[in-house]
Order: sequence, then structure tokens, then C-alpha cells
Amino acid sequence: MGSDTLAAVLGATRAVLFDFDGPVCDVFAGHPAPGVALHLAETLAAYDADLGNKAYGTDDPMEILRLSPQGGESALRAIEEELTKAEVTAVRLAGPPIPGAVAALEAARASGRKVAIVSNNSTACVRAFLMLHELRHLVDAVVGRAPYWPDAMKPDPHSLLRAASELKAHPHDCTLIGDSVTDVEAAKATGGRSIGFANKPGKERALDDAGANVVVTSMSLVADALGSS
Repeated sequence: MGSDTLAAVLGATRAVLFDFDGPVCDVFAGHPAPGVALHLAETLAAYDADLGNKAYGTDDPMEILRLSPQGGESALRAIEEELTKAEVTAVRLAGPPIPGAVAALEAARASGRKVAIVSNNSTACVRAFLMLHELRHLVDAVVGRAPYWPDAMKPDPHSLLRAASELKAHPHDCTLIGDSVTDVEAAKATGGRSIGFANKPGKERALDDAGANVVVTSMSLVADALGSS
């Protein structure tokens, strides 16, 4: 795994940034992503048949959002709005937070560090989940994707830099906990640190190869380390 220890990474961290889908919530657990992607592909096809055909080739809603600007402003707006509605529905059906996530949020807060959720999901869906599970008080800032600007999603560092600004923290003093290579890439682009959350087989190697400072397989490990740092 990464060359640093979890304690060392967190010891150098003033602000903890949590990715949402993975470390905190399994967004599409109750409203599966392939069904959402199919609906988005149908929506996009109404604006541009050829682009719709491309969209039918993926079951990742985010990839369809990335495609949508090619269909023009109206297509982009329609896909963004339909995806946001689907995400809000999904988090209400997603079930409880990821094991260890609440403890990690609580420990980060109790340690005196600033806490933000930084996500490629919509701000609306993150806030809906936090409110549903009475977690909003544990989070200083929620930075979802920039509406109608899919190019600003991670791995672009835009959302991390915005979170650092809102938390009044230097990006170098922030650590992002994320379960994807794009999370690690976004953190590296800011000069900050990353903790890779390998929540599925095979992710440890991918996150390590991407340059995560350290990789964990449980959010409870993060909670324990925050509680003792």
C-alpha cells in the first residue's frame, strides 16, 4: 500500500474531505445505477440519436452526464436535472451509511478538524442523505458537482479546491478519503493527500498505483486513527 501510515497522513491533516458514494453512502444500492443510466440514455437520445446510442453503451450515469454537453445546452440541462432527481430518490432507498462512516465523521469532528463531503454526486442528494440520517451537524461543508459543468467533476480538482476555500484550509493540509482512482488524482492535483478506501476486491492495487498516500479496507480504521490522533 501507500508509503505513509494512516496515522502519519491524518497527523498532517487539518481538514478531512470525504467522498460520498463509497466512503459514506452506497448511493445506488436501492435504485440501481444501470436503470438510472438507461433512463438518462433515453432522455439524451431525444436530443441526439447518435449520442443516445453511445449512452446506451454504458451503465454509469456519470459517464452519460459527461457525454451530454455534446448534445447542446438543452441536453446537458436535461441530463443534469434528471440525474439529480434520480440521485435524490436513490439515497432515500440506499439504506444506512457505510459501516464505520458515521464513526469516522464523528471522530474527525471531535478531533477539531474541519470536515467536508466532496462529491461528483449532486449537492441535493448528499444533503438529502445527511438530513435523512441526522448527520448534517457533523459536516462543515457539502460540495457536490458543479451544476451543468461535468468537466469540473473529479479527477478535476475544482470541488476539492472549493471545499478547502469554504473550510478556510490550505489544500496541502486537506486529505480526501475516496474509493476511486479519480479521487486520488484530484487530491494529487491540489497538492493534498488521499486515503484510498478499497471497498471492493482489486481496488487496493488500483488506488495504490494511482498514488494514494495510504489505502484502507474499512472506514472503521479511519475512525480509530482519527480518534487517536
